[in-house]
Amino acid sequence: MGVSVVLLRCRTSDRTPGAGRGAETLAPLVGKALGVEPRIIGSPGDPRADGYEHPLRDSRGCLLEAGGQVDDALSGGNLPLLLAGDCSICLTTLPAALRHRPEARVLWLDAHGDYNTPDTTESGFLGGMCLAGACGEWEAGLSEPVPPERVVLAGVRDLDDGERRLLEQSPATVIGASTVETLVGVKNALDGAPVFVHLDLDVLDPEQFPAQFPAPGGLHPDKLYDLLDSVTEDCELVGLEVTAFEAPEDEQSRLAAADTAMHVLEPVLDALSGQRQSRE
Repeated sequence: MGVSVVLLRCRTSDRTPGAGRGAETLAPLVGKALGVEPRIIGSPGDPRADGYEHPLRDSRGCLLEAGGQVDDALSGGNLPLLLAGDCSICLTTLPAALRHRPEARVLWLDAHGDYNTPDTTESGFLGGMCLAGACGEWEAGLSEPVPPERVVLAGVRDLDDGERRLLEQSPATVIGASTVETLVGVKNALDGAPVFVHLDLDVLDPEQFPAQFPAPGGLHPDKLYDLLDSVTEDCELVGLEVTAFEAPEDEQSRLAAADTAMHVLEPVLDALSGQRQSRE
């Protein structure tokens, strides 16, 4: 099994330039760590704050491309690793992954649930509705939904009232950001199943890592490292997507943040590098 590294540059629902800048910063670092040349898809669009209907229409091609990259990688016996500015790619990536591996679970690492619907959203932000769309709570018109009982949300600590109610009614597992609770809860919830990991980097404490939508009380980078180390030890990795690196404009600050992100990703990259070497 090889690794397919994809930088998705096209806009989904990005509201700032920082997230796209973050994905572009991380992609070559991840590629270098794995010895893989990242594939670059699309061109950056103008970030803007608009209602969910607009990016759902205007970014349809970009969203479908994200799922297509996961489908292509898994069809070819490779593991997909996507880097993107925004979580909205999950509308197509999660269904693509579970079509190939229906026995897998999704590990959703994020400060936010992204479980709003058109009826509950307070902001109209597609990125805050995408997991609910991927789970069939509302009709995005992009792909068949994934069973919510296959989804484990962890590190979540900032929920709107409407999405909180939806998650309470959902069979998805929700785990908070307490250090002990998160690691043990994730281990128990995954129970050794194959896993597709969605990593929104704002799961980290905003005092340790920049965030577009900072939510206090997140995971320390070392604790997220430990969590991902445990996941790669216990579970077969089906794929990984990394989003929401709100990269600062200042180069020194941006590179320092990138070092933190690469530290967090080290267990996953080491596991993938070991897989590649064992097959060469």
